[in-house]
Order: sequence, then structure tokens, then C-alpha cells
Amino acid sequence: MHNTIVIIGAGFAGVWSAFSAKRLINLKQKGEDTEVVVIAPEPSLVMRPRLYEANASTMTQSLGALFEVAGIKFIQGTVEAIHPDAHTVEARSPSGVTSSINYNRLILAAGSTLVRPDKVTGLHDHGFDIDSLDAAAQLESHLESLALLPSSPARDTFVVCGAGFTGIELATELPSRLGNKGDIRVILVEFAEEVGPELGPGPRPVILQALKDLGVEVKLGSAVTEVDAKGVTLSSGEYIETMTAVWTAGVKATPLTQQILGAKDSLSRLHVDQDLRIPTSPHIFATGDAAHALTDDKGHFATMSCQHAMLLGRVSGHNAAADLLKEPPVPYNQPSYGCCLDLGAWGAVITRGWGREVLVTGESAKRVKTYINQKLIYPPQDAEEAIVISDPSPYPDGDELFDQLLVTLQSNGHQEMTAFVM
Repeated sequence: MHNTIVIIGAGFAGVWSAFSAKRLINLKQKGEDTEVVVIAPEPSLVMRPRLYEANASTMTQSLGALFEVAGIKFIQGTVEAIHPDAHTVEARSPSGVTSSINYNRLILAAGSTLVRPDKVTGLHDHGFDIDSLDAAAQLESHLESLALLPSSPARDTFVVCGAGFTGIELATELPSRLGNKGDIRVILVEFAEEVGPELGPGPRPVILQALKDLGVEVKLGSAVTEVDAKGVTLSSGEYIETMTAVWTAGVKATPLTQQILGAKDSLSRLHVDQDLRIPTSPHIFATGDAAHALTDDKGHFATMSCQHAMLLGRVSGHNAAADLLKEPPVPYNQPSYGCCLDLGAWGAVITRGWGREVLVTGESAKRVKTYINQKLIYPPQDAEEAIVISDPSPYPDGDELFDQLLVTLQSNGHQEMTAFVM
């Protein structure tokens, strides 16, 4: 009997789902009976956590040859419909041809998308973002084009809408990307009364100090209500002249979650059990940003982050294959939590635990962040190595994580730190 595991998405969770499923299939010598299929718009992994940086067009890793050597089938296309009862998905190819693909087990790893609220007038027409490779490249092209224009308040002012994780990283990176010129203004606007509301009070003093030292202006408690070609309007009534408004506020899970019956959280993520299975559709697993998954026994849930997606992918891939091969599943468990926030030329801040206790700041933290961004989040170029390290073993506990962090710092950021990714 031939079985097929279909994985929707080639982000971090999708890639590691594919390798992990293939790992177990190989171990049980069921390669002739069980196929792993990945469906995604492009055969490449976008380094989404890095899209606040310059040179966005380089932030990808090709997957075609890697999948081929690993024995993973890749179908280029966009899944538009899931039919749980029929065990099929409909995918549209780049040329517009729609095909139906059968599955025995399905892994939804299609990630998340930025929410652009319709109530913000003009946002769709005049706002930039860095949610995708194309969007980040478009912003970069726009920034380069501004150099051809004469200086003006609108040209020289850059408004980042949303002071969450992405907004802070972009706002602190922009001064150096723009050349640290005296006439440049970078303004960070946030509806909440605090910077980084989801980050908690732990790292906030460090973040505020970095913003101050970099000259980034902060406007709190005031939402953006309108964006036009010449500026943004805030709920306070203030109008800021700018040709560059970048929206970073709010994400939701892939719309495909709405096609599957089952409980969902406020971010449209599907509730899953410890095996990452959707209780109402036992043959479907959700992972990465599509999954509302409990990380521990203390009520913490996985965040929409590379850190959680990489293990969620390993577990979902293993368990989908295990279900077909009648092998025991591996419950998802990721109690350790670390946060590494880039703060541009100022450095970075690293915190430990869900309380986000500050561990390291400044240049030392920046070395770790650079290593994570430029090395750790990339899959190996060797397919055999990728399959081997896709083992869904639990990450180490907090003390082990802290020890690894110290080793990394002491070695100038060149030791493996596989448990600490953001």
C-alpha cells in the first residue's frame, strides 16, 4: 500500500517536517511505500526573521536540490483548498493550472501573514511591510530610490507602525541602513502605552535605551488611522510627513486554517494536541505558525517564531510518519524559552524564560544574534546531515540553555547553540 504525507508550506516548520518525516521513514525502511511531498510557491526557504536587514533579496536558501537528494518530492504551487473528508488538497501551479493531490496524512505548515487592517485608510495603497521576501525587496528598492530625490521632511522621515518584535528590530536597524545622516528621522509608533507590549517589562529598559541612543523617536498610545502618499495620520490627530510608512503590527495564521473544522485562537491558529494533531481531523497535523501548541505544563503556548517552528516541524513530521507506520509519537515539549532581539548598531538584548530575564546586552548579545541570523537558522547544505538532525528530541532545559549561551559568548559566537533560536 502506497502512503503519502503532504506538507503545505516550505518555511521553517515545513522544511523540518519534511526532513523529520523522511528520517523516520528511512529508519523503518519504508521509503518505497511512503512518500513525502512538499507543496509551496517556491523551492526555497525565506529567512523571514532577517527581512528587517539590508539585501533582502539574498535572504533565501534553495531547497530543490536538497529535497531531491533527500528523496522528498516538491510540487511548486499554492494550495487554495483543503478537503479533509476527501483527503485531498487543491493546488494552483505558477501557470495557473489547478490539480488535486491525495494524501494519507496532511501537515499544515503554511505559516502566517501580516494583517493590514481595512480601517487604516490608504494602508494597502501606500504602506510598506517586510512580511515577505518581495515586500522587503520592494521596501529596499524604495529606500534606494529616495536618494535620487531632493531632501524634504517627507523624504527624510521614516515611520515604523507597530513597536512589537519586528517593529523594534526594523526601527533600530534603519538608522545605519540610511547612513546615520543628521537630517534622517526614524519614528516608531505604537498603539499601546509601552514599547514591546508582548515582550514584557524585563527587556524594556534596554530597548528604550537603545532607541534613545540611536535617535529613534517613539510615539506611544496613538494608533495610525490613515496612510497617504505624503504621510501618516495618528489617532491623536497628528500628521507626520513621510514617504515611507512601514506596517509591522499584527499577524494571523494562514487562511487555510479556516478550511479545517476545529477550535482556533485569536491568531487563527488551530488548537492541536501534544502530538500536534488536530482533534477534529485526526489525519491532519498543524505546525509552526498554524498551530496553537502548548509548550509545557505551565500554560505557555508556542510563539510565532523560528525558535518554536523548527521543533514544531520536527515533531509534526515525525508524528505524521509515525501515525502511518504504527510507531509511537513524540509529544511536543519545549519548556525552555529564549528571546534574542536585534537592536541595530546599538547591539542586541538576550533574555531567558517566559519572564524574559535579561541575560546579556550590547555587543556580546549582538554576536549571538548575528550567529543565529547568519548560521543557525539555515538548514545544512547536505541532505543526509539535515535528515540526521531532524530528530525531534526535546530541547534542553533552561539551565542547559543558559550554559550553551555562555559557551557561545565566550567563543565569540562560533559554537553550536541549537536550542537558542529566535
